[in-house]
Amino acid sequence: QVQLVESGGGLVQPGGSLRLSCAASGLTLDYYAIGWFRQAPGKEREGVSCMGSRDGITHYADSVKGRFTTSRDNAKRTVYLQMNSLKPEDTAVYYCAANYYSDSCVENYMDYWGKGTLVTVSS
Repeated sequence: QVQLVESGGGLVQPGGSLRLSCAASGLTLDYYAIGWFRQAPGKEREGVSCMGSRDGITHYADSVKGRFTTSRDNAKRTVYLQMNSLKPEDTAVYYCAANYYSDSCVENYMDYWGKGTLVTVSS
């Protein structure tokens, strides 16, 4: 059974940092593109980053470029999202998702999803 479990969310002040983790079980992580998505209150879910399984390249949304970094530890079956210089508009539920043998993270084509972790940026 495949599971993706996000952790690391919480309350942080503007300008602060958080590191989210996405722990995978039941799949070989390096065969999957891993996407981070987020959904803010009252808004649609949007893509944050996508790390390809074949080319290893990570793409970021313009809104987080230069502040967020994705990394992968295949031995630990975990993908991380390091978030720095957080802003109130980064407040959202963050999800990780996996897409088999791909370099893209189109939301409707992701094979597996976690249940999300809440990040709140507020003073």
